[in-house]
Amino acid sequence: MSTRDDHAGHRPVTAGPLAHRVPDLGALELLLAVARVGSLGGAARELGITQPAASSRVRSMERQLGVALVDRSPRGSRLTDAGALVTDWARRIVEAAEVFDAGAQALRDRRDSRLRVAASMTIAEYLLPGWLLALRAQRPDTAVSLLAGNSATVAERLLADEADVGFVEGLTVPTGLDSAVIAHDRLIVVTAPSHAWARRRRPLAAEELATTPLILREEGSGTRQVLDTALGGLARPLIELSSTTAVKAAAVSGAGPAVLSELAVGEELAMRRLIRVPVDGIALARELRAVWPTGHRPTGPARDLLTLTRG
Repeated sequence: MSTRDDHAGHRPVTAGPLAHRVPDLGALELLLAVARVGSLGGAARELGITQPAASSRVRSMERQLGVALVDRSPRGSRLTDAGALVTDWARRIVEAAEVFDAGAQALRDRRDSRLRVAASMTIAEYLLPGWLLALRAQRPDTAVSLLAGNSATVAERLLADEADVGFVEGLTVPTGLDSAVIAHDRLIVVTAPSHAWARRRRPLAAEELATTPLILREEGSGTRQVLDTALGGLARPLIELSSTTAVKAAAVSGAGPAVLSELAVGEELAMRRLIRVPVDGIALARELRAVWPTGHRPTGPARDLLTLTRG
């Protein structure tokens, strides 16, 4: 810790924080401008501030340092001997700040040159492609990598710093993550036209759905979490598959009924390759969320992607 000597023989007085003893960059840049153009008014114009503001800043700097820095006269402004010395020091500080700024910009450029996205399967397959195309139009130089998995995997990737932003479909936000709702979705029961459920007139009750073997996503997926919660953990898997596309293909083949996101089966329903089976008394709605590690809100390309999801 630096001190100043008391020449009267008293003990040295401990200095305060450096930020309280050294003028800020704006004041130092002003002093350099005065030295360069030879007048306070010219320095003020160069820096885009008023002359009264420049005068006030110089006086404040002189009080802070305890020495006169600028002699003012009708012919202009001249640095005092102390002012010339302080200007030499200021030049080195400003040059160091410019190096610091260039380094910080390089870090931002490196961060902005890539984007790592982790997304659960339904979002990865049916929503992210459009968002990423829109992001590419805004940021053509950003390389994007997509890690697709279930909601539990997305959380693991984020917490291991293997992704910058994630998207999940479950009912809860994994521990250690903050989130924002970006869309809403609903699970529906579907089956091939050849299945008996395709011709039924009454909606399925929860009990019938719970006792029927179904083509399901694996445990850990947002889709499975919603269904298990709706049925009290009683869902019976006929087949467990790790992607929405695989579940859908199995259902189209006639292997059995499936529970899928409404987002995923629009084309199949329109072409009648799958038939929607009405269900009564079961809550199958869910929120789709963007997620990121707690306290680390996305910046750069990740922030821009979040903006596009709400467009």
